[in-house]
Amino acid sequence: MMQKAGGGAIINLGSTSWKIGQGGMAAYTASKSGVTGLTRSLARDLGPDNIRVNTISPGWIMTERQLKLWVTPEGEKEIMKNQCLKRKLYPIDIARVALFLASDEASACTNQDFTVDGGWV
Repeated sequence: MMQKAGGGAIINLGSTSWKIGQGGMAAYTASKSGVTGLTRSLARDLGPDNIRVNTISPGWIMTERQLKLWVTPEGEKEIMKNQCLKRKLYPIDIARVALFLASDEASACTNQDFTVDGGWV
């Protein structure tokens, strides 16, 4: 469909969990690291058809689920210790990057992993 349309943008969602060596979730971190390889392969294969492929790798995004299940006061302290930007990250932070990557403003961006983690990695 994108080929017939003359191009397009694919945005995959990765994670920084594997980049920071987070333990206790080997299957998750392995699959998320694989997204980067998938992105790079697809970018190479689909580039001649003017289809751009990128990954967004979020850090700790303060979704309702994260806040309910995993972000404790101690965990939040650890996040702030490791991030360069000392603020919580929210879904809108990811949405803004996705909108950019989907737009014509990113027409020269492909085969990349855009990390949105407040400067942790």
